[in-house]
Amino acid sequence: MTTSTSRPRLTARRRSSGIRRGEAASGWIFTAPMLILLGLFLVIPVLMALWVSFSDWNGNGSPFSSNVKFVGTSNYQALLTGGGLSEQDFGTSLRNNAWYVVLVVPLQTALALFLAVLVNRQILRGRGFFRTAFYFPSVTSSVAITVLWLFLFNASGAVNAVLAWFGVNGPNWFSDPSGIFHNLLAAFGITTGPPALTGNTLLGVSYWDWLGGPSVAMTAFIIMAIFTTSGTFMLVFIAALQNLSVEVSEAAMVDGASGWQRFWRITLPQLRPTLFTVLTLGLIGGWQIFDQIYTGTQGGPAKTTLSPAYLSYQAAFTNQQWGQGAAIAFILFVIIIVFTLFQRWVLRDRPVSKRRMRRYQVTQPTEGRS
Repeated sequence: MTTSTSRPRLTARRRSSGIRRGEAASGWIFTAPMLILLGLFLVIPVLMALWVSFSDWNGNGSPFSSNVKFVGTSNYQALLTGGGLSEQDFGTSLRNNAWYVVLVVPLQTALALFLAVLVNRQILRGRGFFRTAFYFPSVTSSVAITVLWLFLFNASGAVNAVLAWFGVNGPNWFSDPSGIFHNLLAAFGITTGPPALTGNTLLGVSYWDWLGGPSVAMTAFIIMAIFTTSGTFMLVFIAALQNLSVEVSEAAMVDGASGWQRFWRITLPQLRPTLFTVLTLGLIGGWQIFDQIYTGTQGGPAKTTLSPAYLSYQAAFTNQQWGQGAAIAFILFVIIIVFTLFQRWVLRDRPVSKRRMRRYQVTQPTEGRS
């Protein structure tokens, strides 16, 4: 009896296993073209660039020819601990780009969220026009925007003309290498830092220069990045806002919550996944700034707009040091990964603390009380 009932089960199990194998094979067949394309145009080039970063290839011939030698980590050492011009340039580019990211990412995110909340309001007339107007700079070529910025921030440009109305003598933006924090301290008579900051260096750049803030020239690029990218992220926030449930917000409104309390305690926590996406995209884009630098200043003045991406291009295509150029790219990749993981850790879901839970517990009425 047992043998007669186990046979149909065994047969059904074999049939199910065969169906699963067939489904798995179909899945591999359907995904194979994309896997092949990713391998040809992504995985193999990345592996080739990784090999170049450990070689002395100068761009002539194949990087796998017998003339190309394996040099170990010498390209990375020249950038990180070499003590020469390569380390100083790399440190300068990291300082410039770090200030760019520190200022651009939070400001563009805050502006995009503000614009999204503003144009998502039902009572606003002409919402379509404002959405188009705010998004328009994002669809314009970055080269065209950079050329426009060069005119606007010229010494005799429109920006300085507006500043002159308020009695401010505007700088020669794209020719001024001084840091904005150094300029702020100079207004109070502080023109040099303490020996602890000026006498010690990190990647060939003194601590005093690390803390000097972005240069005036880089500040113009920062303003341009905020202006051009906020529209794109505004659309992302609008899509997220329109998917939020209104019941919770309406319940809070009935309970007497103000507009700021509803935004801060209800809307913003629900936007956390979208916020992580926007911050991650902004972080990646911020560390990859290239075309604006290439079109506008090419690293000047005094290398204060030099970025790691432009330095990598310059090392490879101008100086024919392809190993260093590839090494810069991989260091940049590691920096982006580390900051993304840190950002994910900061925005992770946290359990509600007991102290906060007690604030929301309903107090039971005392028996006998009317």
